[in-house]
Amino acid sequence: MPFDSAQIARLGSSWGAMGSLVASDGSANHSYLRVLAGGNRPLRDLADAAHYICLLHGRGPGVIDHARNGAREPLEREWLDAAAEAFVGERGYLARIVAAAGPLPSTPGHDRSEAAAHAQRHALDMLSRSDRAGCAAGAALALAIDWGTVRQFLNIAAGRLGLDIPRLGLPLPEETVSVVDALARESSMERAMLFGAQQVFAQHRGLWDLLEARADARDRT
Repeated sequence: MPFDSAQIARLGSSWGAMGSLVASDGSANHSYLRVLAGGNRPLRDLADAAHYICLLHGRGPGVIDHARNGAREPLEREWLDAAAEAFVGERGYLARIVAAAGPLPSTPGHDRSEAAAHAQRHALDMLSRSDRAGCAAGAALALAIDWGTVRQFLNIAAGRLGLDIPRLGLPLPEETVSVVDALARESSMERAMLFGAQQVFAQHRGLWDLLEARADARDRT
């Protein structure tokens, strides 16, 4: 199993600066994602969120794939190889949810929302292609860590839509922590890794902010 909110809380104080960053900036702290994961929102809100998650992460190559291309350390590459293979399945799962959910719900200001999401995707692509040692790996690690929280929402959406929920095959939390610890042994590497992770968490928070604004706009019409 990947990181869930309980694991994040438990590990946050035991694996250094990355743990603190996950605990403070990870998606598990965003109020709207917690609302979505509660399962009480209209199906249109779940469909909207699935579509926008797909805009960011549903097309390959993605963050983890780009990071793998620039991996330098054996442990880093081994983890990225496993994560990239697992994320192929996640993209397929996400595509099935989007197809079952149907078209995007009509929402005021849709063109601006689309532009914002595409800008986020571009920012993630650029981050994961960074030549700065540790930056792309940090972005990939943050995505894998945060995906455990995103997956909780996707599983609820899949259940509402009558879809089977596949096992998540991303590397175990203990393996991810080992990679973080190994990369953090060099201060310059740790700084770059934390920067990459911080930027991924920021883009995800921006996504939940956008989705919340879209839901509010629909509720007012």
